[in-house]
Amino acid sequence: MRRRNLQHTKKNKQGAIIKILSEPEISRELFRHFNRHQEVSRCWRKEGGVWKLKDIAFVEEWKEAEYEFLVKCLKNTIHTGGYVFGCFEEGKLIGFTSVESNRFGSKGQYVQLSCIHISCESRGKGYGKQLFSRAVLAARKLGAKKLYISAHSSEETQAFYHALGCKEAEEYDKKLYVSEPCDCQMEYAL
Repeated sequence: MRRRNLQHTKKNKQGAIIKILSEPEISRELFRHFNRHQEVSRCWRKEGGVWKLKDIAFVEEWKEAEYEFLVKCLKNTIHTGGYVFGCFEEGKLIGFTSVESNRFGSKGQYVQLSCIHISCESRGKGYGKQLFSRAVLAARKLGAKKLYISAHSSEETQAFYHALGCKEAEEYDKKLYVSEPCDCQMEYAL
């Protein structure tokens, strides 16, 4: 029942449909047309307590192993009471986001936005913002006060989160920080 309140499948202005996904819907086939390609030229790094934009160039491109791992993670998110939303255009997945159910932080104030991705050819159309809004609703439904994001440090990704009102996390989650030390640890107050 709690999932139904987040289930809105009407088309948005661009003609895409955003819907909550169930565990059986998550498969490698779901990502058949999804293109996780990102050319990065600059990244943020914290040096001496100050954030600096550095010339760090690389291309991020998911291969089969990354997609297989993603499927396992997203199924686990749903299995453990979290939420996964998909954004579809003409029946093809063009974006997705996930929110974990586990609360953490000194006051149990956080739940994690574990991923949000838009297929390369569909970026810049507002889908990320719409998926983020769904993640916020899910976090509230889970009783959190803040959404925690271990965010990619690329200039574009950081601009996206800052435009939404995210800021550096007041408390860093050690496990997430250690697993991705180049990520920017962020939060969004609900």
